[in-house]
Amino acid sequence: MKQIEVQIMGQSYLLGCPDGGEAQLREAVDRVDAAMCKIRDAGKVKARDRIAVLASLNLAFDLAAQQAAAAAAPAPAVAAATEETAADTDPKAAQLIQRLDQALAGDGHLL
Repeated sequence: MKQIEVQIMGQSYLLGCPDGGEAQLREAVDRVDAAMCKIRDAGKVKARDRIAVLASLNLAFDLAAQQAAAAAAPAPAVAAATEETAADTDPKAAQLIQRLDQALAGDGHLL
């Protein structure tokens, strides 16, 4: 494991980095630095530790939103493929899927 020196919000940090991961670590440092500087430059928060916590929460929220969007995107394709397979192999499964579709269509919301 090698060590690299980085700057986050004007302060130097010496970080451990796995072999071959330097570019990825530098990209992460750039994201953290940009998020922290944006909060600092807004002028509402001055304490470095509070800025770090807010930046971490913002980055984690963005990551969770991206993961949720990615998880939701392929779902219709999987559902359609499952429905076709079930309808082709089991008539009772096809009836059940049709009844579920009818029940959900009336509400328009899953929750």
